[in-house]
Formats: sequence, C-alpha cells, structure tokens
Amino acid sequence: MPVLSPRPHASTRPSRPRPLLPLQGQTLRPAYQKFAVEVRPSAIDGQGAFAQEAIAARLKIGEIRGESLSVAQARIRATRSERIMIVEVSAKKAIDFRQSTDPMRFTNHSCQPNARLTIRGGRVEFYALKAIESGEEITVNYGETHHEGRLACRCGAAGCVGRL
Repeated sequence: MPVLSPRPHASTRPSRPRPLLPLQGQTLRPAYQKFAVEVRPSAIDGQGAFAQEAIAARLKIGEIRGESLSVAQARIRATRSERIMIVEVSAKKAIDFRQSTDPMRFTNHSCQPNARLTIRGGRVEFYALKAIESGEEITVNYGETHHEGRLACRCGAAGCVGRL
C-alpha cells in the first residue's frame, strides 16, 4: 500500500511570486525609469515631463525607448512630421519615440535646461544637471535638431537663442 504524506501546511508551502501591483494613486514604472515622472500640459510646448518627486543633481532620471531605424529612414520621417520625436544615436542608427509609452519622450527643450540627454550604449538617457523639485518640468537642450533653425524656441529662458 502506498504511503500518503500529509498535505503541507500553508506556512510551509513554497510561496509563488505575487504580481507587483501599484498602490492606489501610483503607477508602476520600468526599472530603467529611476524617478516618478508624469506627463501634463507644459507652458513651453504641448505636453511636458514633470518630476513627481525631488531629483538630486547628477542622478539618472530615466530613459526613453522606441523604434530603432536607420538614420536615412529617420531623416525621411523628420520631413513628413511637424512633431519630431527622433534621436540619432550613432552615424547609422536612430530611435523614433512617437509610439513610446515612456514619459521622458515628452521632455521639452530649454536653453537653460535642468537635465541633459546622453547617448550611452545605443540608449537615450536623461540625467539631472541640477536638483529638480517635485512638480518641476524636466527640460534638456536639444542641441542640433532636424528642425534646422526653422522652429521657434518657446522656452522663455534668459538668453534664449530663439530657434531650434
């Protein structure tokens, strides 16, 4: 006759990992998004990325991910769209963020930014240049753009260069 072992007590059963659920009023963010950022209307242009918590200077804020494409394809797309969300990450590769769900894709330009955009290992990362307060819009200097000086800068910063 087979020996039946007793069923393990609930406290001795191996636990299954529980799915991570957000607390009420909070949202989950991917591991590459280091700080909580929300998208809301911006005084600079359209929508903006706003810190939901204080961010100390020099810390990584997060990244944006999108569709990888060739620089040639990216430049064609840039001519066909009024709102361009493309970053060239190398001489051959670009990333289009139009379909991305990452809130950092709404980071607006400022001539006096509080963050910087860095290309590292084919990724587009954002770092705080100075302390950013909760509720403050996160901005970067776009530098050279596909707009080629045809787009008016709306940052309103002292010393604004006026065009992108």
